Amino acid sequence: MFEVQKMTGDESTRDRLLISQVQHLIDGERDPIANLANVSALLWMCLEDVNWVGFYLRHGDELVLGPFQGKPACVRIGWGKGVCGTAAATASVQRVTDVSQFSGHIACDADSRSEVVVPLIVGDRVIGVLDIDSPSVGRFSHADERTFQAVVDALLAGTDFVSA
Repeated sequence: MFEVQKMTGDESTRDRLLISQVQHLIDGERDPIANLANVSALLWMCLEDVNWVGFYLRHGDELVLGPFQGKPACVRIGWGKGVCGTAAATASVQRVTDVSQFSGHIACDADSRSEVVVPLIVGDRVIGVLDIDSPSVGRFSHADERTFQAVVDALLAGTDFVSA
């Protein structure tokens, strides 16, 4: 049985623990939906000051809601629209300190004030994004970006995603 360990200690220790938990959680399970669901639940439980954690998956020219934790969310996001669509279209991490200052922000949860989105890339194709929101302005740091990129890397390495 998997037991979540609380994030304590210095930043480096917390990051290693989180990545280790992701790897342990998905070990032996290659199904994308199962792994996305468990990783979103793990992040939801481990991270402080977040109000939404989840995934959007690519379906043609849009992102469609996948496994998540938090309030009900936008189901479809156009490619290049909002923070998630921008991360997908540019294949780059988007960290927004204050979502009210992001032109075209899509407010799925009115309580969200900052956001970080990490694209899921298989080969040279973006297949989805990890989206994490906070009710606090400036919640996410450059270090958080690196941590969430490492989470995505571990998830992609341990899961059978189809890039078609």
